[in-house]
Amino acid sequence: MSQLSNTHILIVDDSSVLRKVIIGILKDLGIEGDQIMEACDGVEGVQQALSNPFQLILMDWNMPNMLGIDAVKAIRQAGNTTPILMVTTEGERTNVIAAIQAGANNYLVKPFTGEDMREKLLQMLPGFN
Repeated sequence: MSQLSNTHILIVDDSSVLRKVIIGILKDLGIEGDQIMEACDGVEGVQQALSNPFQLILMDWNMPNMLGIDAVKAIRQAGNTTPILMVTTEGERTNVIAAIQAGANNYLVKPFTGEDMREKLLQMLPGFN
């Protein structure tokens, strides 16, 4: 999938296990490991998002130091327009609405399958197939 050769993705999740699962799915979809960066909480996620060019940010909601929704707000307030996919167990409609209002572009509820992730990437990454 050569169209993904310049696709850089940031995974922000406090669970190292889940980050590894997501990385595995992304690699299966043709995204190289060196194109994927990780952050273990919202504070680190904001720092990474504002100092590196990404085509997509995958953001957990419940994390120490800074909640994902607050990280989304901080990224947007800084003027960063990188698409953000909330990846979270917070599946209630009010949370989905809050995330979208905060600046998230899409939402994926845990647990999810590789196919679920692929569908979201199709929606969010131009040229992804």
